[in-house]
Amino acid sequence: MDPPLFFSRAMASIYNLFIINKSGGLIYYKDYGSTAKLDTNDSLRLASLWHSMHAISKQLSPTPGCTGIELLQATAFDLHCFQSLTETKFFVVAESGAIGIEALLKTIYELYTDYVLKNPFYEVEMPIRCELFDLHLARLILRDKSVLV
Repeated sequence: MDPPLFFSRAMASIYNLFIINKSGGLIYYKDYGSTAKLDTNDSLRLASLWHSMHAISKQLSPTPGCTGIELLQATAFDLHCFQSLTETKFFVVAESGAIGIEALLKTIYELYTDYVLKNPFYEVEMPIRCELFDLHLARLILRDKSVLV
C-alpha cells in the first residue's frame, strides 16, 4: 500500500508512536528519533496517562458526542490521537505544526488492521509482536524520510 504524497512532510517529523488498547494498556511503542529516549516504564506511564486524559476529556466535554482529545499542542511538539471504533487509540508525538498527521494515523490504523488483526496468532488487546506490521510501518516511515533528503 503506497501512502499519498502529502504524508512526506508529516512523517519526517514524528518522534514517537503509541498504540493503546481500549482498557488503557500500551500494546505498541516505537521511537523515531526523539531526543528524550523513554524506557519501558516511562512509555507505559505516558500511555496510561494519555488514556486517562482522553477518557476524562470525553466526560468533561460540554459538547454531546465528544470522542476525546484529538490534538494537544505544546510549544515544542504536538500530540495527535486517532481512536478507532473499537476504542484502540493511536497517538503520535510530532513536531509542532506538522501537517497530514491525521491522515497518517489513519494509514497506520489500516496497517494495524491488515497486518495485526488479520494475523491468526495475534490475540486482541495483547502487545503487538507482528513482523509484517513492523516491516510495513518502517517502510512507511523510511520511504518518507528518504523523500526529504
